[in-house]
Amino acid sequence: MSRILRVAAVAALVVSAAAGTGATASAASWPNPSTSVPVPKTIKVTSGTYDGGLKRFYGTGDLGTGGQDEDQSPIFELSNGTTLKNVVLGSPAADGVHCLGTCTLLNVWWEDVGEDAATFKGTSASQTMTIDGGGARKASDKVFQHNGPGTMYIRNFQVDDFGKLYRSCGNCKTQYKRNVVVDNVTATVPGKALVGINTNYGDTAKLTRITIVGDSSRKIEPCQKYKGVTSGEPTKTGSGPDSTNCLYTAANITYK
Repeated sequence: MSRILRVAAVAALVVSAAAGTGATASAASWPNPSTSVPVPKTIKVTSGTYDGGLKRFYGTGDLGTGGQDEDQSPIFELSNGTTLKNVVLGSPAADGVHCLGTCTLLNVWWEDVGEDAATFKGTSASQTMTIDGGGARKASDKVFQHNGPGTMYIRNFQVDDFGKLYRSCGNCKTQYKRNVVVDNVTATVPGKALVGINTNYGDTAKLTRITIVGDSSRKIEPCQKYKGVTSGEPTKTGSGPDSTNCLYTAANITYK
């Protein structure tokens, strides 16, 4: 084998090894679908995996308002134990994706977030919602809304022009302890906060490998703390790391 071929082979092995150990990879490029699919009625995924083939799905009719009104229907509804993958949600996106229990979103992209990108519902404390890969843009309020109990994992994700990446419901009629784990996420200004949690219900947020781009004045708050309620509006009580609720240190946040 020539020296050039040996070098190429070694380089390929290094890249493969880095991927296998979960090393931080550069952000994926935003997809540009050649096919768009109108959705007049919620697509319900009741079992297995729905692979959208990286087509663009957008709302029409009742799903086509594109506003911030609460209680909109989603483009996709995922039953407990199901997976949604390789989907681009265009505009209007209504209320994005609803997860009714444990679910997984793989390589899902939101070009223009409607009410919310995805909402985690369900009633089991052991349920999990995993968002792995993908990205979201133009979320004037929240990207991911956590209404039920359980743990949400957000990893290998990018978000641009947003209010909050994650919010534990501040005023749901039934409140729970909720957890969020955010890892290897790149957030680009403008933005207000990465996560907002209710400390009075015991919420936790763990942040690792966070990159914030373009925020030289450090206006984006990594972790906001609230006193949640079951009616009315929640009260912000503080922000920043601690050893109980907002679990991160300055070393976990990189500014570029």
